[in-house]
Amino acid sequence: MQENQETINILFLGGAKRVSLARKLIDAGADMGLRVNIYSYELTSRVPIASVGIVIVGRRWDDPELYAHLHEVVLVAEISVMIPFFDAAVVATGKYISLYGDVWAPVMKPHLAESFYDKTISAVLFEENNLPIPATYKSGRPHFPLIAKPRYGTGGKGIMIINDVNSFRRVLRHKEEYLLQQYFSNIEEYTVDCYIPQRGKAVCISPRRRLEVLGGEVSRTVTVDSPEIVEASARAIERLRLRGAVTLQFLRDLDSGELMLMEIDPRLGGGVVCSIHAGAEIPRHILDEARGIQPRQHKKIKPGVLICRYFDEAVFNV
Repeated sequence: MQENQETINILFLGGAKRVSLARKLIDAGADMGLRVNIYSYELTSRVPIASVGIVIVGRRWDDPELYAHLHEVVLVAEISVMIPFFDAAVVATGKYISLYGDVWAPVMKPHLAESFYDKTISAVLFEENNLPIPATYKSGRPHFPLIAKPRYGTGGKGIMIINDVNSFRRVLRHKEEYLLQQYFSNIEEYTVDCYIPQRGKAVCISPRRRLEVLGGEVSRTVTVDSPEIVEASARAIERLRLRGAVTLQFLRDLDSGELMLMEIDPRLGGGVVCSIHAGAEIPRHILDEARGIQPRQHKKIKPGVLICRYFDEAVFNV
């Protein structure tokens, strides 16, 4: 190890299983002459990320002492970068920065990020910005089939397919809890890993096809060469003024060929390592921007890179 080597301490929020990404950040730092240390803020110390970093047992997201405790962690561990990995963690990151402002995070403004957690608000936002989405049911006679998505659901939980009037009426009693849209049965789904600096245009737009999903998270995915998806993603980024690490979800109706935006996650996706293996330099972009260096795209992202995610073990003595 070099003497006086610059060190960057990164705190994951809810990154218990993000071992591969942690390794990619460490490797990117080494290539840049940096020492990267990973910390992760979790509810228990016995989580997989402990195999590559230091786990800090923290508070729940609704704990009134959360932000004071996070601030203590930031000071003691000399954290300079915070990376959230799910919705509540993104909210917590934005609020923490607004309170203390002593870390950097690859996130967008909190009010915009929060709008993407509500699928109904997101659909309105997409329509207002002329971004193609599945037709949303608003009123009148329904056209089946429909898909009912919980407004605040994640990982595909609670989704229902509606094929008849009786099912529709049951859901309609709780209409405020769901987003109702046209359902397509013959589709391909795509995820796009994006990185947009706080200043300037996107430096990474990497589409990949979702081949298999387990527990709401992709387990098999492959990068694809699709100028159409890249262009649609760039359009969404520009019109919505997205910033930071962002994950876009698209579907293509294979009967009509139409490409539609499903949702936006204002954070890194679980399968982002596929794009990184294909040449997307998202870890470097994060480290550059954290150090005040304007990120730029260094390499071409290679299509046809497929990853198959698998279970491994982190072993603890209890």
